[in-house]
Amino acid sequence: MYRNYVCQPSPLVLTVSNSSYTFVFCRNLRKLKYLTKFHQFDLEFKKHCEEGKLPNYVVVEQRYFDLASIPANDDHPSHDVSEGQKFVKKVYEELRASPQWKEMLFVVIYDEHGGFYDHVPTPVTGVPSPDDIVGPEPYRFKFDRLGVRIPAFLISPWIEPGTANTDVQIEMTVLHGPSGPYPTSQFEHSSIPATVKKIFNLNEFLTKRDAWAGTFEGVLTRTSPRTDCPVKLPDPMKLRDGAGKEEAKLSEFQEELVQMAAVLNGDHKKDIYPHKLVEGMTVADGAKYVHDAYKKFCDDCEKARRSGADESEIICLAMKPTQKTSKSFVNKLFSCIVCNNN
Repeated sequence: MYRNYVCQPSPLVLTVSNSSYTFVFCRNLRKLKYLTKFHQFDLEFKKHCEEGKLPNYVVVEQRYFDLASIPANDDHPSHDVSEGQKFVKKVYEELRASPQWKEMLFVVIYDEHGGFYDHVPTPVTGVPSPDDIVGPEPYRFKFDRLGVRIPAFLISPWIEPGTANTDVQIEMTVLHGPSGPYPTSQFEHSSIPATVKKIFNLNEFLTKRDAWAGTFEGVLTRTSPRTDCPVKLPDPMKLRDGAGKEEAKLSEFQEELVQMAAVLNGDHKKDIYPHKLVEGMTVADGAKYVHDAYKKFCDDCEKARRSGADESEIICLAMKPTQKTSKSFVNKLFSCIVCNNN
């Protein structure tokens, strides 16, 4: 079982925040059968933790748009990183209070290193391309090397305590390189699906990269769960005065999120896509656009489901026709079309 919890405000809040970016990043998850796997973090995560109803695999998404009433908690510049740390604290404490805690491995991982100097050279040999895709000219990047190291935390009552950090009263063990499956294997982002495959005995790898990546289930060495894991974590210190600057221009990353969200509402077929779409957008504009695109996609998927569409189909939104056509399945779905899944 899989479930995705999205940091999103209550429907009673007038301002809008993020929707599910897993929808945007992972096309396969837009299939109708996965619609019920996405839940609002603020409304349901704590409840599901308390009830012991978390599925086998859970992803929690942050807020990427910094609004005045709802600050971003994704640690991207120029957001207040204390909001990101408060978010990690909240997730940990709700997991820790769950009756399922003794069955958990909580992974906190970053996708960048934060710009800090790293004395360890990046691995460049023996790293397989995930799918043999080659980038465009002039560089024709082959995706056959890794980048700088990034932080990752593995938290579980099944991990032995390590060296005590007296400042925060948490014991930590440093995990070094993997023991395989290949001589050049490393711990990297695709170690997560590789470990999931191994723990749940799944049939296939996703790509050649996760087939190569080291797995980290070996840290779960205890024969019984610890009972001394902290129940509460220290409160992060606020680092920024004032509210989020929602009237600021979108960052490059936020522009990309808006452009990807355009696939959900059909705007990617218009001549304003991709650059004119985000031209002049503020952070508040971008947050609302993504929220509305996600909502429209979900609404039209529900219409498709009620009309009998196959659960394995991906629903794409096209621009509405300018004149009446026959009452086909497309028209009945208010310009929804079923994508080719190839």
